[in-house]
Amino acid sequence: MFGALPILSDSNLSSKQLSEIPKEFLKFAKEDEIFNWMVSIRRKIHENPELGYQEIETSKLIRDELDHLGIQYKYPVAVTGVVGYIGSGGPPFVALRADMDALPIQEMVEWEHKSRNPGKMHACGHDAHVAMLLGAAKILQEHREALKGTIVLVFQPAEEGGAGAKKMVNAGVLKNVKAIFGLHVAPELPIAKVYSRPGPIMAGSGFFEAVISGKGGHAAIPQHSIDPILAASNVVVSLQHLISRETDPLDSQVVTIAKFKGGDAFNVIPDSVVIGGTFRTFSKESLMQLKQRIEEVIIGQAAVQRCTATVNFLESEKPFYPPTVNDNGLHQYFQTVAADMIHISNVKEKQPMMGAEDFSFYQEEIPGYYYDLGMKNETKGKLPYLHSPHFEINEDALPFGAALQASLAARYIFENQPETTPLDRGHRDEL
Repeated sequence: MFGALPILSDSNLSSKQLSEIPKEFLKFAKEDEIFNWMVSIRRKIHENPELGYQEIETSKLIRDELDHLGIQYKYPVAVTGVVGYIGSGGPPFVALRADMDALPIQEMVEWEHKSRNPGKMHACGHDAHVAMLLGAAKILQEHREALKGTIVLVFQPAEEGGAGAKKMVNAGVLKNVKAIFGLHVAPELPIAKVYSRPGPIMAGSGFFEAVISGKGGHAAIPQHSIDPILAASNVVVSLQHLISRETDPLDSQVVTIAKFKGGDAFNVIPDSVVIGGTFRTFSKESLMQLKQRIEEVIIGQAAVQRCTATVNFLESEKPFYPPTVNDNGLHQYFQTVAADMIHISNVKEKQPMMGAEDFSFYQEEIPGYYYDLGMKNETKGKLPYLHSPHFEINEDALPFGAALQASLAARYIFENQPETTPLDRGHRDEL
């Protein structure tokens, strides 16, 4: 496809040579052949969306491309995950991650590559994430001889509520890895710009469901019943007091009741009501404290109305996600590399948001960094937001993501070579 960069012909690079890597990688990623290849991959995945831990065909496509590139990999990892390896096989180790799963949404966009699987859609850009990581892999594999270290390619299943990252961590994908980078496409942010921040960038999250039980009866004679709807209504209001009266105003937290199911008739008080919702915080300690108080409030408020309540936090189905917290040191590094590629004026600070992301499981183990990749083009109109049935990808963003991920990995290796003494080198030669 293309020759190795002259600047990577020697692993001992000057600061000026290091600063050229992102620019050169972006040029390569924008080459018609590479760009069209990434677009083709993204569209194939988009046509065949698969839900968490069901990414069979997606995983096969990834393995086929890795085979074609001559990249070694492990499969299966965490059910359907794939982990590739580029470089010398020795330290330093750095990882790049892409999530693979789709959403249970019926696509409403009418185009040639519309989802062929009814009720399933890549409405969160994971098809683009995979295409960009394969693009980064192609760039890095071209320069593997110059990489005195190992880049780990993490193709992860089940980000959408399935905690696929946790399974990947448990499977040992971070062994020897010292840092990991991940990205997400952002339809509301301008193309050729990236957005992030040090510290908490996304919230930790949990889910809960409660059954509040009373005694059903005729709506005209409520004195003969124990009304669970009244009890549940008080619960909903009281849960909001956890935020307004018990939480430090400077410590952002959210409790939302999004499900409330009672009776089926206009004149019958039901025996029970089911409510459910989510809670979010920016620290794991706050998340656990809020969990405890949610249970106490639900049970206590139900008892005030002579009802009983059981609370299920659904941890086996929807595991708690820790907050996504960017490493401070990696933030400085990211800003430097991104600025070398797209200029510092296009490296923006992102405000924290209460959405959750299972990239946080990697960050609990090692330093990690997560950022948004803009893809809005004002001349092409506004793009629908994530998780919309009308969601679309601006494929012009693919080269930026591929090149930046490749640059972050390559420069990390060049800038973090293990120190050796003559004695160390002698021992290695013997080995």
